[in-house]
Amino acid sequence: MSTLQIVWLRRDLRMKDQPALHAAAQAGPVIPVFVYDEERGGDHAYGAASKWWLHHSLESFGRSLGKRRAKLVLRKGDAPQVLAAIAAQTGAAAIHAMRHYEPWWKEAEDELRDALGDECELCLYDGNYLLPPGSVTTNSGDPYKIYTPFSKAMLDRMPPRDPLPEPETIHSPDDWPDSDDLEDWDLLPTKPDWAGGIRDFWEVGEDAAHDRLDWWAGEVEKYDDGRNLPSVDHTSRLSSHLHWGEISPATVWHRLKDKRSDGWKTFAKEVIWRDYTQNVIDQFPDYPRESYRDYDERTLWRNPKAGHLIAEDLECWQRGMTGYPVVDAGMRQLWKTGWMHNRVRMICASFLVKHLLIDWRYGERWYWDCLVDADYGNNGVNWQWISGTGVDSNMFSRIMAPLTQSEKFDAGDYIREYVPELADMDDYCIHDPPDDRRGDYPVKMIAHKEARERALEAYRASKD
Repeated sequence: MSTLQIVWLRRDLRMKDQPALHAAAQAGPVIPVFVYDEERGGDHAYGAASKWWLHHSLESFGRSLGKRRAKLVLRKGDAPQVLAAIAAQTGAAAIHAMRHYEPWWKEAEDELRDALGDECELCLYDGNYLLPPGSVTTNSGDPYKIYTPFSKAMLDRMPPRDPLPEPETIHSPDDWPDSDDLEDWDLLPTKPDWAGGIRDFWEVGEDAAHDRLDWWAGEVEKYDDGRNLPSVDHTSRLSSHLHWGEISPATVWHRLKDKRSDGWKTFAKEVIWRDYTQNVIDQFPDYPRESYRDYDERTLWRNPKAGHLIAEDLECWQRGMTGYPVVDAGMRQLWKTGWMHNRVRMICASFLVKHLLIDWRYGERWYWDCLVDADYGNNGVNWQWISGTGVDSNMFSRIMAPLTQSEKFDAGDYIREYVPELADMDDYCIHDPPDDRRGDYPVKMIAHKEARERALEAYRASKD
C-alpha cells in the first residue's frame, strides 16, 4: 500500500523537472508544503522585491497543483518544526525536498532530519543546478575556487542529466492539513504600493519561464554581441525564473545545447557561473557577508555610519542621483523593475565601491532588497568580484570609467528611458551632460579622475 509523502518546497516552484515532486508522486499521495520561515535567513531574509515575486510564484504554482486536484499547503514559522509537526499529524512516511546550499537552509535540513528521527525519512535531491555543488573537483579532489578552470571542468561534463517530465498523476491524501491564506502573509506592498513597475516588467511562474525560454531559443545567437548593450537589452531575463526554481537549468541547457552560435557559447558560461557561485558559498558559507582577502577595511572604506555626508553619498547612489547618467539609469531601473541589466550592474557596483569607496556589503544588501532575482551566492560572489576582495575577483586597481562605459556600449536610449530629465539630450551630450545643460539633474558627486586617484591611494594604504 502506498504511503503519504510530503514535498517541502522552497526555491523550486515548478512541476517539470522537479526531482523531489517526481519521486514523491511515484511513492504515494502527496502533500506539497511551503513554509514561510521569515527569520531563518537572518540578515538575508527575503528582500522586499523577493517577497513580491514569491507571492506571485506561489499563486502560480498553486494553480498548477489545482489543475491536478492537489493543493499547496502554506504555513508560517520555523520550517523544521512545522514540517515535523505535519509529518507527525499525517503519518507521512517521507519528506522529499530539493537541496539548497544557503547556509541557513543546510542547517534547516539537518534540524529537520533530527526532528523526524526514525518515524519519517528526509529524502533530498539535486536539480536546481547543472551539477551538485561540490561534485566538480580538481585532480586532487579539491573543490575549485577559480571560475575559469571550474567552467572548463563543467563543460567537460555537459550536458547535464535529462530533465524529468511533469508527474503524470499526483494523488491527493484523504485529509488535508490546515493551510494559511497567502494574502495574510502580506508579501505584497500596499502602503504605498511601489510594485507597479515590477508588475509591468514581469510575468511570473512556470509557464512564463518556459515562454521566456522559447523566445530566447530564437534570440540566443545574438547574445555575444548584444549582452553588453543596455539600450538593446539582448539578455534572456531567465535569472529570476531560475532563482525561484520555476524552470531548471537542465531544461534550459537541453533546450539550447544544439545551438552552434557564439551567443550560446557565451550564454552557457553564464549558466555555469550560476553553478560556480553555489560552489563558492558551499565552501565559504559567509562569503556574501565577509571579504575573502585580507586588507584594512577601516582604511579602505568610507563608513556611512561614521558621518552624515557619507550616508548621503550612499543614499544618492541608491536613489540614482549620482550625476553619472548610466549609473543613475541603472539604479532607477533596479528600483522600478526589480532588475538591472548585467553590464550596468557592474558599472553601478564599481561606482559604489571605487568612486564612493563605500563597503561592498552596503551594495550587496541594497541589491538583495531590490532584486527579484536576489541570490545569496550570485549576489555575494558578484560583489566580491567587482570590489577586488573575493577568492576570484577583479583587481581593485581596475576601476570602471562610467562615462567611457556608457558611450562604448551605446547606453543613450537606456538613459533616456530611466532618467527622464535627460530624455531630450542628444547622443553627443547624454553620456556626460555639460553642467549648464543638466537642469534639475544633479552634477557629478565626484569627478572620475579624482575618484580614481582617491581609490588607488586608499587601496595602497589598506595594504600597508
